[in-house]
Amino acid sequence: MIGGYMGKILRVNLTTGKTSEEPLNEEIARKYISARGYGAKIIFDEVPHNTDPLGSENKLIFATGPLTLTTAPTGGRYDVVTKSPLNGVIAGSNSGGFFGPELKKAGYDMLIVEGKSEKPVYLWIKDEKVEIKDASRLWGKGTHETTDTILLELGDKK
Repeated sequence: MIGGYMGKILRVNLTTGKTSEEPLNEEIARKYISARGYGAKIIFDEVPHNTDPLGSENKLIFATGPLTLTTAPTGGRYDVVTKSPLNGVIAGSNSGGFFGPELKKAGYDMLIVEGKSEKPVYLWIKDEKVEIKDASRLWGKGTHETTDTILLELGDKK
């Protein structure tokens, strides 16, 4: 695998409730070097052009780049790529914080969320362990209360 990449993509299918891993395509990673570029390529290839951006056939992609988790400037960044409900074309948003580096530390370059769950769920990733967990009891709670509840349940301060 080329430098800066972990070599794996995590797919989460909310319709089936299943997760899977697949190898990062080295050719695509070289050709579409950035997180946004690789994510846009997946949207272009896998989401039909007439897909409703708010429908279950759209995908939500969280992608790190080759500099994520390095000491390089912007090494804590990641991109979120999807078909935009604003204009119906591919959209990418860039963010910082802990999510991108933590995804990479868990062994993944990218997280692809697809499908639609019948009930509220959240995704738990700890190292290479991945679970889709029921979030019904959290529905309607505020951000801080939800975060505190999840951290308490998991016994994890982070």
